[in-house]
Amino acid sequence: MHTGRLAGKVAFITGAGSGIARAAAQLFAREGARVAVAEIAPELGGATEKRVREAGGDALFVATDVTNEHSVRDAVAATVRRFGRLDVLYNCAGGSVPQDSLVTDVDLEVWERTMTLDLLGTVLCCRHAIPEIIKAGGGAVVNMSSGAALRGSSPAHIYTAAKGAIVSLTRALAGAYVKHNVRVNAICAGRILTERITRNYGTPDKPGVVVDRQDATGRLKEYPFWVGQPEDIAYVALFLACDESRMITGASIPADGGRSAY
Repeated sequence: MHTGRLAGKVAFITGAGSGIARAAAQLFAREGARVAVAEIAPELGGATEKRVREAGGDALFVATDVTNEHSVRDAVAATVRRFGRLDVLYNCAGGSVPQDSLVTDVDLEVWERTMTLDLLGTVLCCRHAIPEIIKAGGGAVVNMSSGAALRGSSPAHIYTAAKGAIVSLTRALAGAYVKHNVRVNAICAGRILTERITRNYGTPDKPGVVVDRQDATGRLKEYPFWVGQPEDIAYVALFLACDESRMITGASIPADGGRSAY
């Protein structure tokens, strides 16, 4: 029988085929959760499911396009059919594109893509997962925002707007569902070295590669913790998902190495 900080819980994690969400799926399973690997790419979702199972955990890959309501509804329903309940929703699917820019310059296709994936995806998953969490007697929703939502210096205006909206949505959901014993919090992550980030923006240890469109070396000296690994955020999500954080709801937790503090 599993023991751990999420023993007996069922977690639905979006984007769990890679990056932060994959790290969270493995971590949550190690802590006793049964995990729905909600992922649009079958090969990635299947690989995460396999990793969890090989490590002794219980996981189910559910093909999920978070931008499509029918897909989200079916994925949540499949999770409940398999595991009998749902206790935790971790909205981790999302991201930015290098073409994001100042509001006066950016192509509006970036607006459509970013708002649909980051904001609508979060809304749809909450729309269908929260009723199941309520049926289970309550639980936790963890939304993925960004440190960019807390600063005025990000040049990626569309991504910043989407992640800022998630901060506000998190507060609204927390207030609406607290009477149902559902806690809702957000993580405002910094630069995390996922596959997507290194592919789109490079890494700070490669000379000549610009990270965050500013001098990486100078930034690292100023904020020595601002570049993290997927596991760094997965551990924050674990805390917000488990009962240890029962006094926290409606919060947006900066996990950006201090960048939003200065």
